[in-house]
Amino acid sequence: METVRERLAKVLLEAEEPLDIYQLHALVQTDLKPSELYEELEHVKKTLKRMGYRLEVVPATCKRCGFQFTDRERLKKPSRCPRCKSERIDPPRFYVTSS
Repeated sequence: METVRERLAKVLLEAEEPLDIYQLHALVQTDLKPSELYEELEHVKKTLKRMGYRLEVVPATCKRCGFQFTDRERLKKPSRCPRCKSERIDPPRFYVTSS
């Protein structure tokens, strides 16, 4: 039986396109909430680095004004846009590349 982190890493390595947290949640099939998967992704990022891969992030984007959160360190979806204050944010998407 694989752990959630092992399943996350496997799904990311096999993905052909960037996946958001909701797609990952559906593919991993876990009892964790999608918001709790962000914490697991932080650990998966370190594991992938040791394996010679990098977890890349397509930044979150505001649906209202198009602002991209490119300077963001955390993987988690931001709560609101600093430019227009909208809370309608597309979550970041994740994919893996070799180092």
